[in-house]
Amino acid sequence: MEEIERKLLTNLEYQTVLSTEDSNNTDWENSKQNMKKKFAHYKIHIGAIICLIMFLSACSFSGYRFNGASIDYNKTKTIQIADFPIRSSYVWGPMGPMFNNALKDKFANYTHLQQVKRNGDLAIQGQITNYTQRNKSVSSEGYSAQTELTITVNVKFTNRTNHKQDFERQFSASQSYETTQSLNSVQAQLVEQMIDDIVDQIFNATVANW
Repeated sequence: MEEIERKLLTNLEYQTVLSTEDSNNTDWENSKQNMKKKFAHYKIHIGAIICLIMFLSACSFSGYRFNGASIDYNKTKTIQIADFPIRSSYVWGPMGPMFNNALKDKFANYTHLQQVKRNGDLAIQGQITNYTQRNKSVSSEGYSAQTELTITVNVKFTNRTNHKQDFERQFSASQSYETTQSLNSVQAQLVEQMIDDIVDQIFNATVANW
């Protein structure tokens, strides 16, 4: 009887070991399958990222950049930007150099176009026609509460690779300040903001027409 019990116990222990090993093997197989699935998932994402990088690089080298400019550099390689003289009756001296530098810097920083003195594939010329100020709002006491400054420029654009895009038009921008402030204390900052606004408008109208 004791011999039989001992054999049964041994057999039970053996089955338990087998069951444990089977369970471990199953867990290991499940773990491997999960790892394979995760690896495949990561491969898909990595592949998509690589494809996107290659696509953006190809677009850049073939002539298009995703920074606001839409230019076919195979056809358009140079730009001619003339200095804009001030024709306004009211003049603030630093305005001219500030505008001309900002316009040239915009195209230098956001395009691959080479800036030339003459015969550019693109040409921008014009003049600062107006620099004005007016009372914008009136306080409850009947006094002027805000003054508005406005800069207006006239731009002539020529695209020698596609004259259908040629135009001549005006661009303007405005900024206001409290009448409790003096013009001298705010003029430089406000003029800079207006110039940045106008330069962005010109840039968008000339090379960001996508």
